[in-house]
Amino acid sequence: MRGALWGSCVADVEIRHPVAVIGASSLVGEALLFLLQQSPWPAAAFSRSAAAHAGSPVDWRQLPVSGGLSGRDTVPGSDDKLPLWICVAPIWVLPEHFALLDAHGARRVVALSSTSRFTKSGSSDSQEQSVAERLAEAEARLQAWAEARGVEWVVLRPTLIYGLGRDKNIVEIARCIRRFGFFPVFGRADGLRQPIHAQDVAGACLAALQAVDVANRAYNISGGETLPYREMVVRVFAALGCPPRLLAVPLPAFRVAVSLLHCLPRYRHWSSAMAERMNQDLVFDHHDAQRDFAFEPRAFVLSQEDVA
Repeated sequence: MRGALWGSCVADVEIRHPVAVIGASSLVGEALLFLLQQSPWPAAAFSRSAAAHAGSPVDWRQLPVSGGLSGRDTVPGSDDKLPLWICVAPIWVLPEHFALLDAHGARRVVALSSTSRFTKSGSSDSQEQSVAERLAEAEARLQAWAEARGVEWVVLRPTLIYGLGRDKNIVEIARCIRRFGFFPVFGRADGLRQPIHAQDVAGACLAALQAVDVANRAYNISGGETLPYREMVVRVFAALGCPPRLLAVPLPAFRVAVSLLHCLPRYRHWSSAMAERMNQDLVFDHHDAQRDFAFEPRAFVLSQEDVA
């Protein structure tokens, strides 16, 4: 998914300046840096854990913990121009770093949001409702900041992200299967899902950065296959080489189990609302992304690396 940079930008911007990445040590950030290393564009990888990557061939830069500027970033309009930005950290982190983008002369920003802003807005769990509100608010703040400065923005909202053994979706299912030998489901668990691989999300970010007619728009990006939640879990069993054992659990029992699992740090983010959504269709059309920047996600095929 590669195309010419947008018409409002100088022709050689990709040669003279690296692509700045916020959240470069994240799952999608890892996939994005790999793509950039295979491309003509160098990367300026911003992360709060940049020091952990000392010696890397990538240009890692420390992201200010406070969200403010420090060091060479204190002078707006410095010679260190970075017109192209991709934020793969949670989008609500981005407003903390608007001053950083200003200082480096940002001209187009691609930011990763989530379809959770829609699917969790009516959740029975107050924390999930809060997530949806934060996503929507951050998108609005990005739009307002960018339009006030004449900066082009693109928001991408992926569905359920998986891959590289680092996600909190498929990997969590795999961990539960390994620990207990089964996976609990509520009811028929036939709600439709569209898992999207982290590498496809990264490819969409890079494609949207370059596409001509995508400025100041938001896109839902979903996986290349739509399947019931139950089938998604069965494929995790298969990738682990285990026979599928799905245990149908009544919702009240699921709530009790979740409250007990909260004693384990790894499962503190689980909620009964997760069980309720197992029977809800969470499906989003990605035709606009396919049309505007040739988005072509893969089917849901798990590798050993994905469930490691």
